[in-house]
Amino acid sequence: MIENLAVFIMVHGRPEKMWTYKTLRKGGYTGKIFLVADDLDPKMNQYREKYGDELLVFDKKQAAEEMDSGDNTGDLASTLFSSNTIFKLAKKKEIEYFFIMCDDYTQFEYRYNYESIYGGWRVKSLDDVFGALLNFYKKTNIKTIAFAQSGDFVGGKENNWAKKIKMKRKAMNTFLCSTKRPFQFMGRMNEDVTTYVNLGSKGDLFYTVPNISIYQKPTQSIKGGLTDLYQKYGTYTKSFFSVMYNPSSVRISEIGQTNKRIHHKIKWNNAVPKILNQKHKKQ
Repeated sequence: MIENLAVFIMVHGRPEKMWTYKTLRKGGYTGKIFLVADDLDPKMNQYREKYGDELLVFDKKQAAEEMDSGDNTGDLASTLFSSNTIFKLAKKKEIEYFFIMCDDYTQFEYRYNYESIYGGWRVKSLDDVFGALLNFYKKTNIKTIAFAQSGDFVGGKENNWAKKIKMKRKAMNTFLCSTKRPFQFMGRMNEDVTTYVNLGSKGDLFYTVPNISIYQKPTQSIKGGLTDLYQKYGTYTKSFFSVMYNPSSVRISEIGQTNKRIHHKIKWNNAVPKILNQKHKKQ
């Protein structure tokens, strides 16, 4: 068990599933796990019966009044409120380092590209992986660092992530954070993208380590979580939240070859500060 580290899983409406919780234990994580639910969850009692003291409940309406949702719909269906509340919960429990995760992860995998062979295999020692990432995190001033997602590697060994195994300036889904490096997610939807672009433009560092990736249930394929929110407003609205916060560096685009779908596209030349080569210095 890693001292002063915990995993906070955001949950809503599907206590019978709990993929991430099971995946963490199966993958060899022995540390603390807390489930973070809002007080409006109709299945609250089922979570409490099954997980007892591991369940933490927060006042969702109060949280919504304190946070920047980016709109005036008043819709409370968002992980924005739980992800920001987790910083307070960790501090209250005197936990300095913590992961913020969703509830739908089915596997953690090592990723490798060796002698033109690209592949991955299941992590069986998450304590070691989390410990190594935490040691790295402590030695930097990074705000948060995340694992890659399986979709980042579409294309196999020809994929850009596979060709160049180095950190990417983004953070989604799995956030390693510290109560001593607080930040606030922003926007009702697409809050991870909006936040790493917006705060990144001000010099904050958000990174993804591509050597480890998560697998998760396909978006909108299961009830509960954010499925209802995405189906209600659509992917255009979801992506446009990031445009509203970062109009100079994010635009609406399409991804996919045959089954195209709307997605955000980041213009990185406009997004974050850069260190210029000395050759550009005025004489």
